[in-house]
Amino acid sequence: MPCANAIAAVKPGPMAPPLLHLTDIHLTFGGTGLLDGAELMLRAGERLCLIGRNGSGKSTLLKIASGEVEPDKGRVFLQPGTTVRYLPQEPDFSGAKTVLEYVEAGLAPGDDRHRAVYLLEQLNVAGSLDPATLSGGEARRAALARVLAPEPDILLLDEPTNHLDLPAIEWLERELSGLRSALILISHDRRFLETLSSSTVWLDRGRTRQLDRGFAHFETWRDKVLEEEELEAHKLGRKIAMEEDWLRYGVTARRKRNVRRLANLHALRAERVEKVAANTRARETVTMAAAKGEASGKLVAEMTAVSKRFGDKIILNDFSFKLNRGDRVGIVGPNGAGKTTLIKLLLGNLNPDSGQIRLGTNLETLTLDQRRESLDPNTILKDALTGGGRDMLHVGGEQRHVISYMKDFLFIPEQARTPVNRLSGGERGRLMLARALARPSNLMVLDEPTNDLDLETLDLLQEMLADYDGTLILVSHDRDFLDRVVASTIGFEGNGRWLEYAGGYSDMLAQRKGAKQEEAPPQKKTSKPAPVSAPSAPATKKRKLSFNEKHALETLPSEMERLESEIATHNSTLADADLFTRDPELFQKTADALSAAEAALAAAEERWLELEMLREELEASS
Repeated sequence: MPCANAIAAVKPGPMAPPLLHLTDIHLTFGGTGLLDGAELMLRAGERLCLIGRNGSGKSTLLKIASGEVEPDKGRVFLQPGTTVRYLPQEPDFSGAKTVLEYVEAGLAPGDDRHRAVYLLEQLNVAGSLDPATLSGGEARRAALARVLAPEPDILLLDEPTNHLDLPAIEWLERELSGLRSALILISHDRRFLETLSSSTVWLDRGRTRQLDRGFAHFETWRDKVLEEEELEAHKLGRKIAMEEDWLRYGVTARRKRNVRRLANLHALRAERVEKVAANTRARETVTMAAAKGEASGKLVAEMTAVSKRFGDKIILNDFSFKLNRGDRVGIVGPNGAGKTTLIKLLLGNLNPDSGQIRLGTNLETLTLDQRRESLDPNTILKDALTGGGRDMLHVGGEQRHVISYMKDFLFIPEQARTPVNRLSGGERGRLMLARALARPSNLMVLDEPTNDLDLETLDLLQEMLADYDGTLILVSHDRDFLDRVVASTIGFEGNGRWLEYAGGYSDMLAQRKGAKQEEAPPQKKTSKPAPVSAPSAPATKKRKLSFNEKHALETLPSEMERLESEIATHNSTLADADLFTRDPELFQKTADALSAAEAALAAAEERWLELEMLREELEASS
């Protein structure tokens, strides 16, 4: 449990009575306690996000709130007359002959039936379709139409963005922002949660903590709670088990390391700006022979004036692109735009109608699309990783014990003999990642790897990709993940046209906006008399880094290294479980020094990143 100060800091003040209130909820599955006194309160108009690791009980708590599951103990209060609609991860279409019939079945007497038709049109799903024939994305959009159509008092949404493309996700954000309904959201999509949430509930070890601020503030708050909890554990003289320590408190360390990784990504993007510009000029002026000479020894794949269509549908139209060793490229576009076809062409698995495709040498390609049907549901976790009958497996050319490798993917040793069919959707996603990433590769193609993964696993995946030495192609609808991982983005522009942009998804949007402003016709000049001109002001001097800013930028890296070394020394001292009993004064002095060093490191990292981004901005504008 966190210390009393951390809880008191986030207790809400007196407000309107709740529409929904879950009190002291307990639930046990198969002898294992899942919920242990969980609480959840939702008021009219509130937008609450429910955060927790896969398998922590988030979906179960939402089912209890919807009335689908009865708790072993506790109270569920729903304000009389309150309407509730629940979106499960896997909707049930049984009994419905058409999509429209399925959506209308969610309406109550007096609800506007035209809204069901309107929502299906907005979500681009034909109401006449048989639900049994729907793709994953179509099924998710139909299920969304069903819960949104009644405009209920409470909407309970479990992973609403799964299987949706970016246009549909952005439409859903706008639609939910305009609703009067109170919301409880479970999602792995950081940008979606940041846009919509006004408060956050963290479900951890069966209990809940509430932060009366949106998701954008969650991770900083969580890290502080965990640090305080760890210090309390030391003061009480308890030794934290190594597995639990790595799984839980390692989150904070990973997050701090990612600050530096973000800086490295900025450097990659700056380099990619030059490459994109150079490649554009090369396509216009340089011959194939010259391009071949430039890419010698570094080329992964190159497409030159490639076109592809299926029937009347144009997938690619005169597309040229060069992929070099070490590039990190994102591919974005609506479902059906041709992202998979583009990858097949780029990898040489599909022939173009016209144009040329050239592949590099010695490619070892790893493709991961997270199709989990390849997993035998009755196989235990350990055998799914090793192939059965062994405790060791090959990972990156070396032998690893399966338990050690499991821990890399946030599995605990006790799960080694858990059957696959007992794992949550997110845990199966982690298992697929673990299986795939054990194989050696120098070109990784990830197609929607973030589906069903919790936020901690996404942090882990981001860290692994940052350390990956090879070339990366990422297809994703997760805007935040794209911004954190890729150095350039290929975006669909319509009618078979694709363009490469330097940077992540947000950078692509900014460049598109800038291009549209440049293309806008100039406004017509009116024949108003010219105003009397004021004395001309001296030209504004271009902003440059000050001497102090330059000095800080140069010296902060060594200061951060010194602080990291100091923190490691203090942690090593505090790792002695008997220190508090033997020498409480030394323990307190070391704990205080550790807190001060960690605060100084966080401030230094933030200042360095701020100055580095300012430097890049000033150089770009000069």
